[in-house]
Amino acid sequence: MKYLIFCILVCFSSISFAQSIIGRVKNSTGKAVPLVNIALQGKNIGTATDSAGYYQLNVPEGANTLIFTHISYQAVSRKIKLVKGENMTIDLILSLKTETLQAVEVRDEQDKVRVQVSTIELNPNALRNIPSPFGDFNQAISTIGLGVSSNSELSSAYNVRGGNFEENLVYVNNIEIYRPFLVRAGQQEGLSFINPEMVKGVEFSSGGWQPKYGDKLSSVLNITYKKPKELHASMSAGLLGGTANIEGSSKNQKISYLIGVRHKSGRYLFNTLPTKGQYFPNFTDVQGFFNFELNKKTDLSVLVSYGRNRYLIVPQTRRTDFGTFNQTLRLTVDFAGQESLNYDTWQVGANLTHHFSEKLTSHLIVSGLQTFEREFINTEGAYRLCDVNTDLSSPDFNTCLFVRGVGSIYNYGRNFLDAQIFSAENRNEFRPNNKRKIEFGVRLSNENINDRINQYNFVDSSDFVKITEKLNTDITLNSSRISGYAQQTHFIGERQTLTYGFRLNYWTVNKQLIFSPRIQYAIKPKWKKDILFNAALGLYQQPPFYRELRNFDGQLNKDLKAQRSVHAIIGMDWNFKKWTRPFKFISELYYKYLTHVIPYDMDNVRLRYYANNEAVAYAVGADFRVSGEFIKGTESWFNLGILSTKEDVQGDERGFIRRPTDQRVTLTIFFEDHIPNNPSIRVNMRMMYGSGLPFGVPDRPEYRSVFNGGEYRRVDIGFSKIINLKDKKYLESVWLGLDILNLFGADNKISYLWIPDFLGNQYAVPNSLSQRFFNLKVVLRK
Repeated sequence: MKYLIFCILVCFSSISFAQSIIGRVKNSTGKAVPLVNIALQGKNIGTATDSAGYYQLNVPEGANTLIFTHISYQAVSRKIKLVKGENMTIDLILSLKTETLQAVEVRDEQDKVRVQVSTIELNPNALRNIPSPFGDFNQAISTIGLGVSSNSELSSAYNVRGGNFEENLVYVNNIEIYRPFLVRAGQQEGLSFINPEMVKGVEFSSGGWQPKYGDKLSSVLNITYKKPKELHASMSAGLLGGTANIEGSSKNQKISYLIGVRHKSGRYLFNTLPTKGQYFPNFTDVQGFFNFELNKKTDLSVLVSYGRNRYLIVPQTRRTDFGTFNQTLRLTVDFAGQESLNYDTWQVGANLTHHFSEKLTSHLIVSGLQTFEREFINTEGAYRLCDVNTDLSSPDFNTCLFVRGVGSIYNYGRNFLDAQIFSAENRNEFRPNNKRKIEFGVRLSNENINDRINQYNFVDSSDFVKITEKLNTDITLNSSRISGYAQQTHFIGERQTLTYGFRLNYWTVNKQLIFSPRIQYAIKPKWKKDILFNAALGLYQQPPFYRELRNFDGQLNKDLKAQRSVHAIIGMDWNFKKWTRPFKFISELYYKYLTHVIPYDMDNVRLRYYANNEAVAYAVGADFRVSGEFIKGTESWFNLGILSTKEDVQGDERGFIRRPTDQRVTLTIFFEDHIPNNPSIRVNMRMMYGSGLPFGVPDRPEYRSVFNGGEYRRVDIGFSKIINLKDKKYLESVWLGLDILNLFGADNKISYLWIPDFLGNQYAVPNSLSQRFFNLKVVLRK
């Protein structure tokens, strides 16, 4: 009987409701608005927009009125009149209900960036235009973010406002992303996790972020991958690697997919490094992002990734000249042996989102990480250190005058690290009304790490052998963490917002429960100029991870406590127009006071922790950023950062000394231009400057940070031509590019190798980065 009634209803529906209305609903910024209720006035017929703002509604023929309603937007009505069998498309742009939200630029959950101090929203398309060796996403971040610095074009690591690169949080669609553990030099890295071709939205915070983000000290990078509605594909190839991507959706738009493959080969670029030899670096990763609309209120997204990194080098020779013109020294090394590094990483995550109502949304997130990292090192280098003849009139100009030292450098390693990290998390958002938003959540995670280390390094000079490093350990660490947060945002009056809340975290290893309160405030004065002031004050605590626990001798300090940092930030955000084009100016002052600090030494991208909470530190500085259309139809920016960060290590009786990341001045510029009346031919230029970082003598704490390293100076320039094809059946466009990397051939230093002479005096021999390189690229898009 029920089946018969159902058939009758279906038949009746097909007769009376053969007409349909389809469309998409957005807000005034072009962002999709989910959960908009759409109903026929006076009839019990309706639907709601999905997470991408799309809707479809079957309606009877004749004259009717459609009503669009949403808790945060003004209601809209549309009169329609359809004849039998007719379909209609109605796309809408909704306006906010109150001036309160407009005044502080909080238009919806996605458009919340401006009121958050130290947080900027980035254009993914602009990031892809930045010239860099491998098109690495994190290299673009180091060019754009407030207070961000990077001193190696070969690495995806970046430092933020005096912190190190292990103090940065990275999320992709609310799934936390992890870095490799064992990498010790930039050329050994693969690419950062984020695939630029898959990115839809980018938010970056340099400090003072809200409680809903995790427990780190320096920054948050929050990435949103695309949910495509149409079929597109792209492929690129160049001298340093290539990519392939495809995206699309099902006919009913309920399933979408996004698949990307990247390959990096730095062999040609690494041949410009000081150490000559045979380089065989290969990195490949595959990522997939899939979305399923289970029903109008429930979505499921799944992220899967596999990264395979192989690095093999057979070093042969090295020659480095250093010192001054009046006294130039030369290190010559002949090598034997090789290094072979293998890293395999799998990561998977799923995010189930359910809209219980217009007011309540809940996310259930589960993720897992599996990594296998192997290092096989067996190299020996016979070296000679001598003084160089700098007399231009001498027939022996640029040859060795006399030898200061000879010996050999031996490096051996057989290291194996396996790690598994699993987590489950619940995030919730509740909007009781237009003036309040409450967010809360809880996360459980388990970490299982097995680390087997057998490595030693020594220098064999004429009269002695000095062991510079020796480790032989087998460590297993299994632990669990639980964390949670709660925060509330108030929209006060017409032009103010206030967000406050806290985080909790507990780790089973050190059995420490931490509580971190935070607060943000923003106000937009009633001025003609579009200026907004914001501020933040909060406690940020970073519980130790495995690397912080392990000291120089390979022993774990399981009593190590979380590092603490108080962030105090004030800023100004000014939107203005010049030459009838949009611009933005951001300026911020910040102060961070750190306690329970774990001191560390930095060598290239390798951090060696002292594994004790034995220091206090501070970071103080200012950041300035101007961005906009300096050339019509393009996006360019200028960033300036001024910083001082120092630490006082207990017991060294030296007071406050410079921290390893104390880079006093950083300047980054990205400028884009095109030929007048022909925007298909473009020039993109990236300029970077960073003052010298401190360094000291290894294994001599009394000489930590006593020397100042060289400045980092680099200019990359890219030329491109876009050819739009008339017949778009198989191909829409072809992009041709030429990048000149390190245009002026700057000799930048990343670290130092310490070599003794016959008398036992130590000399810091600089390790340089890559030289000038020409990279050709082609991109095909469909």
